[in-house]
Amino acid sequence: MSDDTPITDGRDPALIVTEMIDHVLGLAVTWTAWDGRPLQVGERSYTPHKAIRRVTDHLIDHLAELEARLAGERTIPDRWHASASTTPGDLAPFTGHDLDEAESRLTRLSRIWAARLDALTPGRLDRSPGEGWTFRQIAFHLAESAYYADAVGDLRSPKSPHRVPGGGF
Repeated sequence: MSDDTPITDGRDPALIVTEMIDHVLGLAVTWTAWDGRPLQVGERSYTPHKAIRRVTDHLIDHLAELEARLAGERTIPDRWHASASTTPGDLAPFTGHDLDEAESRLTRLSRIWAARLDALTPGRLDRSPGEGWTFRQIAFHLAESAYYADAVGDLRSPKSPHRVPGGGF
C-alpha cells in the first residue's frame, strides 16, 4: 500500500472499488485451505482474517472520511496500525463461515461505495470538499487494498507456501 497521491485515469471510480472487492473475494474462496502459518512479506505477516480485516477497515475509514467531508464536518483521523498489528483473531482458522461473513460484509460495502460514488458528479469527484485527496483519488487508493489479499494469495496454487498438503479443497 502506498501513501503517495494515487494516480487516477478515466475509469469509473465505483468500478475501481467494486473490482478490487471482487478480486479480494476471488482469492478468499481459496483461504479455507490455509494451514495456519502466517505469510511473511518483509517485516509484516499476513493471514486470511487479517487481509479481510484490513480491506474492510480501509473501506470503512475512507467512507467515514468521504461522508464527513460531504457533510462539511471535520474528519476523524484514523488511529489504526495498518498491517503492523496482527491480532489473535487474525491467527484463527479461516472457515467456510468466515468466508460467508466476509462475502456478505464486503459485498454490502461494495454496494455502498458504488452507490455513493455513482451519485457524485465528475466535478464533485475531482473537486472534493475539505482537505485531502479527491474522492476519485480515494477510490483509486482503495483499489490498492487488494495488496492485503494478494499477500495471502491464491491458496490453490501448488507453489503457495500455505497450501494444505494433499489438497484440502
